[in-house]
Parts: sequence; C-alpha cells; structure tokens
Amino acid sequence: MGFLSKLFGKKDAEQAKTGGMEDYMTLVRVYFQAVLAARLGINNLAMLPDLRTYKQTFRVPTLNNKLGVGEKASVRKTMKSIYNVDDNFFDEIDASIKKNCKKMQDIQPYLYQFQGYTQDLMMLIGNLMKFKLRVPGFFKKAIYTMTEKTVNDIFDKNSFSDPGVIKSVMAVRQYNQRLGFSRKWTSDFVYQIVMLAKKEPKPADDSSSK
Repeated sequence: MGFLSKLFGKKDAEQAKTGGMEDYMTLVRVYFQAVLAARLGINNLAMLPDLRTYKQTFRVPTLNNKLGVGEKASVRKTMKSIYNVDDNFFDEIDASIKKNCKKMQDIQPYLYQFQGYTQDLMMLIGNLMKFKLRVPGFFKKAIYTMTEKTVNDIFDKNSFSDPGVIKSVMAVRQYNQRLGFSRKWTSDFVYQIVMLAKKEPKPADDSSSK
C-alpha cells in the first residue's frame, strides 16, 4: 500500500498503485509547501497540511530547527527515485516561488494560481490530444513529442475555434506569465501525469467487460 491511502484515507486508495498519479501530485504539493516553509520561515505545520502529513508519515526530521529544508531534500530524493525527475524541475519551482512569494500574504494567491494553471492545462491536454492519449505507454518518446507539441500549441497557436479552449488557453498563458515555468518544465509535468494516468486502474472498463 502506498502512502496515498495514509494521506487521503480514500476508499479507493488501495486500488491505486504506489507511485501513481495522486502520489505524484501530492509530492509536487509537498515540495511546493517545503520550499515556502524554508523561504518564508514558516514553522506552523497547520498552514501546510500536505507537508505535515508527509513529515509525520515518513518521520522526516527538521534540520537546523528550520522547517522545509530537510523535507525538500527528502521529496527530491523520493521523486527522483520513483519518477526520474531531474534537478531542473525542482529548481524551476524554487525560482518561481522566489519570484512570487516575498511575504506570507503571497502564499495563498500563488497556490491558487498554480492550481488554476494545472487544472486548465490538463483540461486542454485532454481536449487537444484526444485520441493521441490512447497511444500505448511503451511509446514513451512519441508520447513526449506529442505532449511537447501540444504545450507549444497552447502557448503559440491563436487559431483555436472552440470558445472554451480559447478561454483556457488565455488563462494558462496568463497564469504562466506570473508563475514563470518554462515550456520544458510544463511538458515534463504534463508528460509525467499522462504516463501515470495510463497506469491507473479503470474500474468502469473492468465492470463493463464482465
């Protein structure tokens, strides 16, 4: 059983594989919160629920009486081990938070922006890639290339006809102007979720096949 069930206590947690999509997103949130804690000197774990659960679950010690430092290192090591995430991925998060979060009051708006960014981004990926998402997971290079092209279209293309797509494209561009993530970071983030989604159990499909 993965730590996902400990973090969320969801009934279907046991169905998800360790290192699955929800684990990945949780670890990303934990890393964000660890960076915020280290940068802004936050010591109140109640403000950082994902970090608190991660710290307690894995008994991560606080280094030099400063919350966030040891936790950052722990999450980096975990994500590198499970998902082969490179240092640039974490460095861009560090840089984004440094740019946008100068004081405590900046935290909530920043996290809302990131949440909006990822939600609109994944909606667009699902909408624009469609049948391409059915490509078998072992075609990793092809899937990454398609993901990268779709991300570039989101930032460059202005000939979308669907009003909903246009609205989300503009939102993603505005969010990213503030957040400052590179296209490679965005492509890597989306690719990881797409690949993990392919490994998720599909109860509806299972039941319909019976």
